[in-house]
Amino acid sequence: MRVPFVDLTAQYQATREAVDNAIQAVVASGTFIHSAPVNQFESAWAQAIGCNHAIGVANGTDALFAILRSLHIGAGDEVITPAWSWISSAETISLTGAKPVFADVDPGTFTLAPHDVALKITPRTKALVVVHLYGAVADMPALQAIAKANGLWIIEDCAQAHLSTAHGATAGSFGVASAFSFYPTKNLGAMGDAGAVLTHDADLAVRIRRFVNHGGLTKDEHLVPGINSRLDALQASILLAKLPQLPAWNAQRKRHAAHYQARLAHLTALQLPAVTEGHTVHLFVVRCHRRNELQAHLQAHGVSTHVHYPSAIPFEPAYASFGHQLADFPVSAKLQQHVLSLPVYPELSDEQVDYVCDCIQHFYER
Repeated sequence: MRVPFVDLTAQYQATREAVDNAIQAVVASGTFIHSAPVNQFESAWAQAIGCNHAIGVANGTDALFAILRSLHIGAGDEVITPAWSWISSAETISLTGAKPVFADVDPGTFTLAPHDVALKITPRTKALVVVHLYGAVADMPALQAIAKANGLWIIEDCAQAHLSTAHGATAGSFGVASAFSFYPTKNLGAMGDAGAVLTHDADLAVRIRRFVNHGGLTKDEHLVPGINSRLDALQASILLAKLPQLPAWNAQRKRHAAHYQARLAHLTALQLPAVTEGHTVHLFVVRCHRRNELQAHLQAHGVSTHVHYPSAIPFEPAYASFGHQLADFPVSAKLQQHVLSLPVYPELSDEQVDYVCDCIQHFYER
């Protein structure tokens, strides 16, 4: 049996009529930038998350960068961010001229560990970039308390947390602003790059919208130096067509996660992720002994897996000059050697999940 890590063709077939109609409507309109589908998606996504304002942008990385720049974070400032995340969480801080300060993560949720965040705060700290990783929401009450006590902004990276919830709120509604990616493999994915910024702050929303549109809100207006990062009408229309399916897709991901947990819980060589009620299971990441051998075994039997991530950010070449040692981030350092992401996309069949589990069990019991 072949089990791909994701199957975007299967998702397209399931949404083909709605997506094709949406694309055709945009093509027929001849309007591809600043159009009705963009406005409609911004409104729908803001409502889904529970924020007052949404600004569509070209991708999730630009969303983070726009937030940081619009908060006037720059040279001389420090921003605390997880050691364990995708590189965007840190590189956008660096691109403002500020310094990313890395904190270790909680071994259960893979999200920022509040106790380590508290140790990293200095007089130069301006904000926390909190990443809700793999679909799990970070410990927001603890992080909000730290931020309030120290006068810090909380910026949420929600690229992997579409409709994730915790503590009575939705990921993306806790901080001063939040960044979303709609990369094709996300829980809600476009057919190309796409992203959004969400915020409750009307003034900040205006500053961000201006920054991502060459520094102005209207044509030929350039009040500040900006960038060109806009959500185009085709991607917005595709996201609008898919959005009604997102709750069902998230539920299916959770069902697959429960299936994995039921089948694999007895294997002592695996540590399975905790999936809470509000977890949307963007990735199902296990920690395992002999990770590389297991991955090769699964590949040989037709099962595609990925490592998210091969390296913690402080140990990437981009941050080698910081001189960090493995002991600086003991949890993240161990994750490098043990994490493996199993297929968990909504279109998986129960038979495919069982086959993956059979292959894993055979590897550890042979």
